[in-house]
Formats: sequence, structure tokens, C-alpha cells
Amino acid sequence: MPAPVALDEPTWAGATWPLGTHLTTDGLTVAVHAPAATRVQLEVYPEALGATAVASFLPARGADGVWRARLGGLGPGALLGFRVWGPNWPHDEAWAPGSAAGFIADLDEAGNRFNPNKVLFDPYSREVSHTVGTDRLAELGVNDGVLGAGGDLVDGVPRRLIDTAPYAPKGVVVAEDDPALIRAGAPRIPAEQAIIYEAGVKQLTGHPSAARLSELLAGERGFEAVGDIPAEYQGTYKGAGMLAPYLKAAGITTVELLPVHETNASESGRPGATNAWGYMTLAFFAPNRQYAADKSWGGPTREFKEMVEAFHAAGLEVYLDVVYNHTAEGGNWNGEVTTTGFTSLGGFATAEYYQMTVDKMLVDGATGTSNQINYSSPAARRLVLDSLRYWSTQMGVDGFRFDLATVLGRLPAESAPDDWGGLKRFFGDHPLLVEIAALAQAEGIEVIAEAWDLWGYEVGNFPRGWGEWNGRYRDAVRRFTKGDGNTGEFIDMVNGDYHHFEDNGGPQKSINFICAHDGFTMADLVSYQTKVNDQPYPFGPSDGGSDDNLSWDSGGDQALRRQRLRNLWVILMLSRGVPMIVAGDEMGRTQNGNNNPWALDTVAMRTNYAMLATHAPQRVPVGDPGGAVYHDNLGVFDAPDGRVNPLFRLAIFLMGLRHRHPALHQAAWGDALAGGEDVSYLFHTPSGQGAPGQGDRALVVQIDAPGEGFWVMINMADQPVDFTVPVPGHGSSGGSGPDQDAGQTVWRRLVDTGVWAEPHDNHWPEGTGEVLSGTVTVGPWSVVVCQAVPQPRH
Repeated sequence: MPAPVALDEPTWAGATWPLGTHLTTDGLTVAVHAPAATRVQLEVYPEALGATAVASFLPARGADGVWRARLGGLGPGALLGFRVWGPNWPHDEAWAPGSAAGFIADLDEAGNRFNPNKVLFDPYSREVSHTVGTDRLAELGVNDGVLGAGGDLVDGVPRRLIDTAPYAPKGVVVAEDDPALIRAGAPRIPAEQAIIYEAGVKQLTGHPSAARLSELLAGERGFEAVGDIPAEYQGTYKGAGMLAPYLKAAGITTVELLPVHETNASESGRPGATNAWGYMTLAFFAPNRQYAADKSWGGPTREFKEMVEAFHAAGLEVYLDVVYNHTAEGGNWNGEVTTTGFTSLGGFATAEYYQMTVDKMLVDGATGTSNQINYSSPAARRLVLDSLRYWSTQMGVDGFRFDLATVLGRLPAESAPDDWGGLKRFFGDHPLLVEIAALAQAEGIEVIAEAWDLWGYEVGNFPRGWGEWNGRYRDAVRRFTKGDGNTGEFIDMVNGDYHHFEDNGGPQKSINFICAHDGFTMADLVSYQTKVNDQPYPFGPSDGGSDDNLSWDSGGDQALRRQRLRNLWVILMLSRGVPMIVAGDEMGRTQNGNNNPWALDTVAMRTNYAMLATHAPQRVPVGDPGGAVYHDNLGVFDAPDGRVNPLFRLAIFLMGLRHRHPALHQAAWGDALAGGEDVSYLFHTPSGQGAPGQGDRALVVQIDAPGEGFWVMINMADQPVDFTVPVPGHGSSGGSGPDQDAGQTVWRRLVDTGVWAEPHDNHWPEGTGEVLSGTVTVGPWSVVVCQAVPQPRH
């Protein structure tokens, strides 16, 4: 590569090119936001680690506080770093890397931490060379402690004086593509038709069983196109894309990936440097290099795009779980205001990006992760919007789920730094939230909030255009299905939580889930009273995790656990709103009761597809070399074909049912009357007379729609209950069915979650089940779904 050179240097101060590093037809533009800095030095490196810079340049400050430069002689794969001076450390001609020349203090009056000895990477870097937790620092005889500032001594040297050029992550220059080509193949599925599948990249295909998918699914109708994932692609973007035929055949429309932004984990997953979920973002534009089979410079970006293309080609969407509430830069080390470990944002403009106390300590009250981002700052808001725009237009992503999204709705500048009541205030009209919704509409993407954090619970309070994870739905369904009799809230949630979402465009803005990555799997929810996080590797130990899981171990009854697991699937798929499931829940995946395995990057936490090909899914080998075993909480399904998982067959039937019937995926609520052109969810007592009351553990959900109807009998009592199945089109059943002439329409059993129906995989093809009328006894802890279908003419 030729030596880099400055191009048109006199024009830099007046330039307006965008933030970040961008290749153009005639050079490379660089722009970083550092309004309080007094000097910025751009450096070019030959290697990511163990090397010093081979060239340096002095970008010019523009009136907007952005420092810009344009260089020639650099192309894809170039490695860049920055050094920054400011009021607390003005430039001194005597300064050299590792020098104290010019030093006044570790932070200025505004809380900025400028330190020219600490090499930074551009926050807009499209890739990062390595993470702050890389194992390769040990090869250089150091650890990540060298990245810190302050006066603490490391081998007799104050941290602030350690030159991090050989150690700090560098930004990697990556070429960009035509946005029109990137989004051309997006399926653009209407939100109400989505079924979201939440998974980590490694979880999807990181288990060795992914190499046997064709064998494990042999003979399963609809799965003929599913291929094996070679070992070299397991747990990678490439492998995830190869799984698209399986997900499509199962009925999934949308894959929601746990964070793929570069994080702070080590390559080996060594203790103390493992982050299997990735909820510590180091770079908001860079894909996690560890998830790429191709780890060359630019490789993760190419491979991620190819994965998205593979999903789009199969008709699937890709959502990303994004973490904009805090960063992996950490907080104040050992509680010292002078000691931080900034490698990017905080080194350029601490006061612009981070919320701080009166004493300039970093705040983490809402996140519990050592820092939180300050969204009173226009620079912080622009960072988020630019990141979202990049991932949608350059990487092809179809939607985003925002971790602890309430942080994005707070305005620290509106309150004094010590006014904690004011600082906790949530602004539903926050400019960032409104701008994100506008971006989503303009780009045709979905945006979904996790509408709570440690400071508040704001489900239903986000501005129009936002979807939200509905924690109320999760809690109501968990409680009702374990017999709590919370009938009113259960009805409200099954009907799409009208009271919280009616002003936001429809029930499709309620993302219904019973389980998510942070908590029990669905099988574990019905199998444990409390979390089991203190168990040995590879299922533990884990810290944290909620103690309030609203779970029940089903009295230790394996058959009842299987039955309750089916109940959850039926209720989720028949509720108004958009269902979200966790990877592996379709086959009974277990974490042996661990409800917070965020740091467990182990084979035990990945989807084991061997569970598909057996009627005893939790008895298959874990695949762990240490001989770990799954807890056998579900036992053996009473299935005539022991080579197939009956839960899996029921799950894919229910997802297919939801897709086939418009009544089950509406973008509007209906009225409270049967008949008409709308889809009404009506709720009855088992006798069909009157509405259920609080404390009732048995009820009917009638789904009434033009040309179709369902009569869902739910019994969460511990005794059998007699239900009345009325004549279609008469009585309390209203106008369900394809023909209002009662002589031509009957109710047929479609699903029965009872153990007795396990030999039938707990469902019957539409139109083939037993005709039900009059009094029907529904067993304890079970759900029976009837469908209105035409009576065959004789």
C-alpha cells in the first residue's frame, strides 16, 4: 500500500463531509466529533497490536466541533487511531507517546477526559480490529488495565502515562455498497404477520448437532430443503444464514438476533472476559468479529451482509437487538473519578456522550452497567440515528429491538445532576424517540422498545410508530396459566392490550412473549420454582437473574409440564399482537433452570437439534466433553413415532395456523359483538352465559371473523370443567364460521393440549378433527381449540 498523504488540507476546516471514515472515488474522508478538544491527531497503523503508527496527520476543527481530514493512499483494511488533547491536557511540543508533557488534570471542568497517551478508535468505525478484552494482550505481557487513565500505578507507571498504541483497538476502513442494492431483496412483511424468533448468533448453529440437520429432520414434511451446517460455519453469520430453510419451514418470519455490535468479550471466553449475549457495545457500527467465519479486515461485514441476503432470499426478516443505553467503555474504576478506560466515545467527548453527577462521576442508575448515555446531547442522538441508518441501508437489517429503551427517553439536561427524581423522568415525546419512529417509517423498518429499565416501567408510553415488548402480557399469561385467576388482565392481554396500545396504530405494536433470552426458557418456566444459577459448568454458575419468575414446577409431574408447555404455545399463537419465541422453545430446550446465563458461552446454552428427532428431548446428550446432562423435566411424550418431537410438530402447526388465518394476525381491534366485518375477541364463561369474572380459572375465548371462527376453551383449574359448545351462528357464539347457516357449519376439534392427545401430536389437520357440540369436558390444566368448518354435504 502506498504511503498515505494529505489531500487538499486547506479545505478541511470548512468541509462538511459526514462523521466516520468513508472511502470516496478520490480518497478517504475522516470526521470525528470532539467539540471541546484542542488538538486531534489521526494515526495510521501497520498492525492492530504491538505496533506504533507509521503516519500521522492533524485534522482541522470545523465550526460544528467536528475534526476532519482527507487522505490519499489508503484503502479497505487500513487501520486508524486517534490521539486527543483538551483543556485538561493541552498540547506541549515536548510531548511524546508515554509523556506527561502538558498534563494538568485527568478531566476538565465539564468532565471530559482528554489524554493523548490513550489511542482511540473512531466511534463510527465500520469494523474494529479487536476488543478491549482480547486474549492477545497477554501475548504482549499486559492486560486491559493498560487502557486505563488516572494515577494508579501499573508496574510503577501511572496509568495515564501508558502509551496504548500497541494495545488499543483500531478502526478498520471498510468499503460501502449502494444502499439501493442492499434493501432490494427485503421481504417487507407487514408487522401484524410477523412471528419473531429471538436468538444469539452462536446459539442458532453453534451446537454440533447443526451438522446433522438433514438427518434429524428426514421425513418431516416441509423441511426437505434444510441442509447441514459444516463445522467451520457453526456459530457464525454464515451458519445462521444457512439455517434459513429450517426457520422458514417452521413458520418463523423474523429472526431477532441478540447484539451483534462489537462487544468486550475475549476470543477464548476466559473467566471474567466472557459476554455470550453481547449486551456491552464497544462500537455501534461494527459487527462482532467473533461471529464471522471470515475474520479478515472487512470479512465480518461481508459475511453479515451475505447472511441477511440468505434470510431475505428465504422470505425472512432480520431484526437486531441493539444496546444504545450504555457502552462497554465502562465507568469509574475502583470508584475513582480520575480513572476510566475510554477507548472511543469517552476519549473524544465524555460530556457529550455520558451522563455524569455533580462530581463528574459516570452515572449508571438506570442501566446498572457502569455508565449510561446522555440523550440530552444532540451528538449522542445523532450517533444512534446514524448507526440505525447504517445497519438498515448498508447492512440490510429490517428492524431493531432496543435494550432498556427508556434511557433513550430521558433528558438529563432538564434536571440538576443531583435531582434524581427529575433525572428519572421519562419523556414520551423525546426528540430521539420521535426521530427514530420517523426514520423507521421512512426506511420501512420496525422499531421495538424494551420499555423498562432500573428507573421505570413505560410499556405503552412510547410515541406512535414504536412497537414494545409487552411485559404485561408475559406476566399475565404466566400467572393465569399457573392458576392465579388473574382473569381480567389475562383477557386484556390476549385481546392485544387495547388500553395501552390503541393509540399506536394497532395490536401489532404489542410484542407478546412469555419467555425471552433473559429468563427461563419456556420448558424451564413450567419445571422450576426458582432459578438454579449456582450450578456447575456448563450450565452455570451465573450471577444475577430475576427472583420473581412467576414460574411453577408443575408439582414435579412430567406429563403436566408437557401439557402446560403446550398451553403456553397455544395461547401465545392465538393472542392478538405479534408473538415472539426464544430459539429452541419449539423443541423444549432447557438451561437446567439457569435464568441468566449471559456469560456462559457454552455448548449447553446452544440449540441442540438432536431434540427434534426424539419423543424424549431432554434425554439427548448435551455434547459437552465433561459429560454434563440435561435435567429430564419433560420425560417421554406418548408418541407412537419416537423419532419425532411431538412438541415441535405442534409448534409448527400453530405457527402455520396463525399464518393461514387472517383472523389471527390483525392490525386492528374488533368490537365486542359477534358478526360483522371485523375480527372480535369475545370472552365467555364455560357455559357460554355471561362474561368471566375475576378469579375464574376457566373461560372461553371466541375469535369471530368473517368466514372463520375459533372457540378456545381454557381450563387452568385443577379439576375437569364442562364447557358448552354452542351451535355455530347461534346463541353466545355469535356469527363464527364460514357459513352462518347452522346446518352447514360445525365445530371441529383442532388442538387439545391434554396428555391423552399426545399420540396425535395434540392437533388434527384442519377439518378432520372430531365434531364437538353440546357439553364438552376439558381436562384440568388444558386448552381445547375448536374451529368452525363447513359440514360435508351428503
